[in-house]
Amino acid sequence: MNKTYQAIVAAPGFALGVQCDDDEITGIDFLEPRPELAATTPLAAEAVRQLEAYIADPSFTFGLPLRPAGTTFQRRVWEQISAIPTGRTDTYGQLAKYLNNAPRAVGQACGANPYPLVVPCHRVVATCGTGDRKLGGFARERGGFLLDVKRWLLTHENKQFGLDSARQSG
Repeated sequence: MNKTYQAIVAAPGFALGVQCDDDEITGIDFLEPRPELAATTPLAAEAVRQLEAYIADPSFTFGLPLRPAGTTFQRRVWEQISAIPTGRTDTYGQLAKYLNNAPRAVGQACGANPYPLVVPCHRVVATCGTGDRKLGGFARERGGFLLDVKRWLLTHENKQFGLDSARQSG
């Protein structure tokens, strides 16, 4: 499917495609590296500014108007994901416990997130049988390009994958 982007932002090893109308961001996609596309609307220009600010400083806080999307459950998952601080992770299982649901359902909601980085689904990781954390999937993929993006994002946030403690609920 060919999507039309109102801007494309270059990042280290990938690009971000921004979709929006005049009032709301309607999607952000991880893309294979490609040339930047200058913003075609004022909101796209603001999205570019904020995405570039995050790429320069992972502690940047986004303030973009996002078009409401997803099911009620997906929105609940995305709300929990948005509460994970920079440099920390939660597991699919932990989020499932917070939401009284199954880890697989949480993973599917993560994969359906239309606003990656703004809703930081890269901060959700898997666990293995020993309780150790592992990368898990990303954006409905289990390997390749998108997992490399997830690794970069976690490293960018000064996160030593597998060595952090989980977000404390409270």
